[in-house]
Formats: sequence, C-alpha cells, structure tokens
Amino acid sequence: MPESEFEIRYLPLFEHDLAEAALYISEVLMNETAANKLIDDTEAAILKRAKSPASFKPYRSAKKREHEYYRINVGNFSVFYVIVGNVMEVRRFIYSKRDIDSLLR
Repeated sequence: MPESEFEIRYLPLFEHDLAEAALYISEVLMNETAANKLIDDTEAAILKRAKSPASFKPYRSAKKREHEYYRINVGNFSVFYVIVGNVMEVRRFIYSKRDIDSLLR
C-alpha cells in the first residue's frame, strides 16, 4: 500500500487531553507503565490511520459540522480527527465513557 501524503497536525487540546489522561493513570492510579503504553498505542494508532484517514466511516454526530469527525479507538479512549485538505487534524482524546457529543462542540 503506498504511503499517504496526509500531514498530521495535533491541536493543543488533543495534546492536553492525552497529557491529562496519562498523568491521571501515572499519578492517581500509580501505573506509569500503563500511562506510557497509552501514549505509545495512541501514537501508533494515529500514524497507522494517517495512511488512509478518509477510508473509515465518519463519526455520527448530532451537530452538523464543516468537517466530519472520524474516530480511532485506543483502549478505553477515543481519538477524534478531521480531514482538512491533505491534513489529518487530530483534535480530541476522550475517555469513551464520557458524553462525547457534548465534548465535541
């Protein structure tokens, strides 16, 4: 399969979400190994998806959006991204048990 020409752009909100989740797992749950694995697994899933980000079904949302959201499941978390031209813009990292639609405003 040929390499994609999609650039990956991480929004600060995504970086904050991921850092908060990793910090919670590492410091509150006292499992630094799991926190590091979550970060590694998230990066691997995003890089894999970047090869063909539009070939997956868009996330169904009640809100009409200029750019459709797509979802990547990573353990108990979801990575949300949009495609803008040749850019895969990674926007959110959300615990899957939360009210996702309210967080994707």
